[in-house]
Amino acid sequence: MGQKINPLGFRLGTTQNHHSFWFAQPKSFSIGLQEDEKIRDCIKNYVQKNTRISSGFEGIAHIEIQKRIDLIQVIVHIGFPNLLIEGRRRGIEELQMNVQKELNSVNRRLNIAITRVEKPYRHPNILAEYIALQLKNRVSFRKAMKKAIELTEQTDTKGIQVQITGRIDGKEIARVEWIREGRVPLQTICAKIDYCSYTVRTIYGVLGIKIWIFVDGK
Repeated sequence: MGQKINPLGFRLGTTQNHHSFWFAQPKSFSIGLQEDEKIRDCIKNYVQKNTRISSGFEGIAHIEIQKRIDLIQVIVHIGFPNLLIEGRRRGIEELQMNVQKELNSVNRRLNIAITRVEKPYRHPNILAEYIALQLKNRVSFRKAMKKAIELTEQTDTKGIQVQITGRIDGKEIARVEWIREGRVPLQTICAKIDYCSYTVRTIYGVLGIKIWIFVDGK
């Protein structure tokens, strides 16, 4: 059968928690799910447009959404918050107005808070964005993966696995390249493993990046 289950969903209730906290009736569940996607897409697009470093590097670890009857609380866990605001005091207010306009909801208030991640390169989403940026700049994929592993090892992780699939280096035949450092026990439920799947568009095609990081556990 192979390992086809998502490592995060496999560990829900043990080492992983949901990133969305709300309840809905079965008929309105799909509407709430689409609303979450709009919020996340709007925040990611705004951050990408307002960062002044190399294009495409957002630095968002994950986004938590908590919904009540009259309030939507959004917490953005970002690795480099100063790049988002850059001295603009109205940065968060402008982001909140854009998301509120996208939702088109009058009955509920929206509150967005930004939390800084202490060790950015310990999170697979930020690490995948770093590798994607290197691949767009035509850096060798092996060099990009080894540099990403070096950045992760500085954050006291127990293991990491990086996988890149697609037309790597512009080759006509797609292939899979991966590298592992340390332990990554995917079958151990009590092992806290962070995972992400990231898509990057390069001049020679679409590449897929998957990262597993063994943070803590047995």
